[in-house]
Amino acid sequence: MRIAVTGSIAKDHLMSFPHKFADQLLAERLDRISLSLLTDELEIRYGGVAANIAFGLGSLGLDPLLVGAAGADFADQEVWLKEHGVDTAGVRISDTLYTARFVCATDTAQNQIGFFYAGAMAEARDIDLPELLARTGGADLVVISPDDPEAMVRHVRQCVGLGVPFVADPSQQLARLDRAQARALLDSPRWLFTNEYEALLIQERTGWTEQQVLGRVGTWVTTQGAGGSRIARAGRTTTLVPAVEPREAVDPTGAGDAYRAGFLAALSWGLELEDAARLGSAVASVVLESWGTQTYVLDSSDLLDRLCGTYGAGPVKRLIPRLGALS
Repeated sequence: MRIAVTGSIAKDHLMSFPHKFADQLLAERLDRISLSLLTDELEIRYGGVAANIAFGLGSLGLDPLLVGAAGADFADQEVWLKEHGVDTAGVRISDTLYTARFVCATDTAQNQIGFFYAGAMAEARDIDLPELLARTGGADLVVISPDDPEAMVRHVRQCVGLGVPFVADPSQQLARLDRAQARALLDSPRWLFTNEYEALLIQERTGWTEQQVLGRVGTWVTTQGAGGSRIARAGRTTTLVPAVEPREAVDPTGAGDAYRAGFLAALSWGLELEDAARLGSAVASVVLESWGTQTYVLDSSDLLDRLCGTYGAGPVKRLIPRLGALS
C-alpha cells in the first residue's frame, strides 16, 4: 500500500515551562490575560502533522508521499525527510512565504500552550491532487491531516472523485472549520482519527451525534492518552486497546502523529485493527521519550520489547516478522 500524507509541514519551537500553567492564571481575570512566562529550554525541530506522520511511516520502512506546501526555507528539512524514507515530490514550494511555524510551551504537568503560524501552508489549497498523484505514481490511501481548511476540503472531494480511500484526521484544525467544512471531511472516509477532546468537538462542529458520525465513516479511532485507544465501527462492538507506557514522558508533542504512523503502517501490511493500535501505541511511546517530533529512532528489538511488555508475546506475534525486517 502506498500512502500519500497531506497536511502541514512546519518547524517547531518547543519550550519547557518549569511550573504549572494553572498556577499562573487568576480565575477572576481570565477575560484579561497578559502573561509573560519564562521558559527554561528551547528546542527548534522539524515538524508539521503531515511531515511527522510521513517521517514515522518512512522510519517503519514504507515509502510515503508527502503532500503539502512549504517555503524556500524547507531545503534542510527536505533533506532530513528524504534521509528517513519520505518522498517529497508532492511538496509545493512558496515563492513568498516561510514554512509554517508551531511555537509551544509544555509545563510540568504535560499541559501545553501553543500557537501556529500557517505561512506557506495557505498555498496548499492550490495543490491539484489528481494531477499530483498521476505525476508521482498514485496512492492506495490518502491521509488528510491538518492543513489549510480549503485544501482539506478540496482533497476530500478529489479523493471521492478519484475513488481513492482516505483518512480524515482534522485534529487541531477542527477549531478553524465551520459546519460545512467539518461535514465535508466526513464524506465517507475509510478512517477517522481524533483524540478524546476532538471526538466531542467534531460532534459539536458537525451537529451530528456519535452514531451519526459512525454512520458516515468506516472506522473511528480515538486516542485516549494513557488510557489507550478506542476503535469504533457502526453496528459493531467497540475495541479498547491499552497504551504502551513510555519509560519517561519527556514531551507529548507529536505522539498522536506517531500513533497514526504506526497504525497505518500495520494496516498497509495487512494486519488486524488491534495489531495496528498496538504498534501505534508503541511508536507513540518512543516519541514521548524524545524532544521534538522527528528526532526519534525506531529499533525493532526495542519496539518488540515494548509490545511484549504491554500485551504479551502472543497478541503481537503477527507484528514480529514485519518489525524484524526493520534495519
